[in-house]
Amino acid sequence: MNSIGALSAPEPPHNRVLILVGPTAVGKTAVAVELARRLDGEIVGLDSRQIYKYMAVGTVQPTDEEKAHVRHHLIGDRDPSKQISAGEYAELVEMAMDEVKSRGKVPIVCGGSGLYYRAVTRGFFDESTSDPKVRAALKERLENEGSDTMLAELKTIDPEYAEIVHPNNHKRLIRALEIIQITGKPPTEHFHLQVESDSKDRFFTVFLRMDIEELTPRIEKRTGMTFENGWIDEVKKLLDLGFDRSSHPMDSLGYRDILKHLEGEMDFEEMVERINIDTRQYARKQLKWFNKERIDCVLEVAEMNEIEVAEKVINQF
Repeated sequence: MNSIGALSAPEPPHNRVLILVGPTAVGKTAVAVELARRLDGEIVGLDSRQIYKYMAVGTVQPTDEEKAHVRHHLIGDRDPSKQISAGEYAELVEMAMDEVKSRGKVPIVCGGSGLYYRAVTRGFFDESTSDPKVRAALKERLENEGSDTMLAELKTIDPEYAEIVHPNNHKRLIRALEIIQITGKPPTEHFHLQVESDSKDRFFTVFLRMDIEELTPRIEKRTGMTFENGWIDEVKKLLDLGFDRSSHPMDSLGYRDILKHLEGEMDFEEMVERINIDTRQYARKQLKWFNKERIDCVLEVAEMNEIEVAEKVINQF
């Protein structure tokens, strides 16, 4: 990757944290690395799956070369058996940002998880309590009725939030219905009631945007690269470590499709097609989510490389 160098960038005129968000395959990581080089920064992950160990290929974590040039936080350092909530993730991001600042560096938060972004910039609503009995009943319903039925129920109550819930993400689906039962309000209503307090003073968010038609070939190319880099072997290793079809890591996009391929339920071409379709659907959901967020700067990046994008971000930041 080419770089003009850190000396070409002006000093940031403020102490706000730079956040890069956008859909999968838009090129966030490459831009973040370029910005970190120029601004003397470190990257803090904002991805619900890249935080886990043993999943570097399938979750497209930064490469060893990228990590060698720029320090990364919350990437590949948590055991997949230890699930993480958006609230806990937000706390980890806060600690990482403080650590980066303590060394006089610029924190660059980078990722595509809309829920985690909202948790970091707005916090979580006060009524985010849990009821073990409600959750147990919902888990029993899930086993008896299936995720499609429960997701359809969520869509009738909170269609906006249902847009980001994948049927395989049982934890998020159950949590959404639990919130509704405990508080009497859907998750989206709680989010709208959240106060952003000092977020405008603390954060500067850049949305790297690209239409789905332009993202599609990038998604397909990236899917091909993950298989070339050993995605199937990665899933086999997870199986060897004791993670089966029902475990948390296998909820991640593409992993269950690879399991079906390994079990003879799906041939290779069908598996790749399914993963590309699901990834496009996920990218659409990300675009919808961030289109509704309060963003400081939206950049259409289809015709730009990471150096050009970084220049525009710096000029705005």
